[in-house]
Amino acid sequence: MTDLESYLSERSVLVADGATGTMLQKTGLPAGTAPERWNLLNPEAVRALHHSYVEAGSDLILTNTFGGTAIRLKRDGLADRVDDINRAAARLAREVAGGTALVVGDVGPTGEMLAPLGTLTYAEAVAAFAEQIGALAEGGVQAILIETLSDLNEARAAVEGARRVTDLPLLVTLSFDTKGRTMMGVKPEQAAEALHALGIDVIGANCGRTLTETLDAVLRMRATVPEALLMAKPNAGLPHTTDGDLIYDVTPAVMADYARRYVDEAAVTIFGGCCGSTPEHIRAIAAALKP
Repeated sequence: MTDLESYLSERSVLVADGATGTMLQKTGLPAGTAPERWNLLNPEAVRALHHSYVEAGSDLILTNTFGGTAIRLKRDGLADRVDDINRAAARLAREVAGGTALVVGDVGPTGEMLAPLGTLTYAEAVAAFAEQIGALAEGGVQAILIETLSDLNEARAAVEGARRVTDLPLLVTLSFDTKGRTMMGVKPEQAAEALHALGIDVIGANCGRTLTETLDAVLRMRATVPEALLMAKPNAGLPHTTDGDLIYDVTPAVMADYARRYVDEAAVTIFGGCCGSTPEHIRAIAAALKP
């Protein structure tokens, strides 16, 4: 039994954590700076964020590695630090989790389009994902979340890369933010069928535009693959700028109400927050979902 299976067997619903990037910006991360840089330069801020989510009731926390492939880190001059950054992130999360929360290695998209629409080859994407996920696995994460994807081909590349370097449980979520589809036109039904066929442990949706739209996406995934384990990690609404600050209007109470709907209507097994969600959101969600 994997650590993920053990957690799921003990609890009917797992509460994930909330946002990473927007929260680190509130503590001083300069705009435009890769959050992953702070795994090396400001580890205390990363530890403090993890601690705030564990204290709020998170059963699993994500490493600060959303942009942790060499392809994405290259933008910040960090392409040669993939191993250091991802291992450090895993260690920081493990130190805080202390066996009370599951540590999940976070893997986001490369930020590049795969050929033929872009110049990134499938083989290059697989290699980049394998490099990052290998470092996370060696750092001690207990599962891998591949998230916020729009392209099923990139999802396949990430899964192939993961399976080259680890046998840890895999969770995969796409972002449905364009009239019920991903930016690349993938429908929830297509995603559910494709990911389930790949043998992914948990599938689902994250980020997106609104709580309602993401709920619709997971409901459609549930209808397509009734036996799947589903995860949802929606944004706290759409952001707007007030006096130079990025504001998300969904309150913790509203997020908690929706968390209950996701569980009751779509039988979601893992629920957390994405952009704009805070420890206060997670505390309200935990209160709503935990007996």
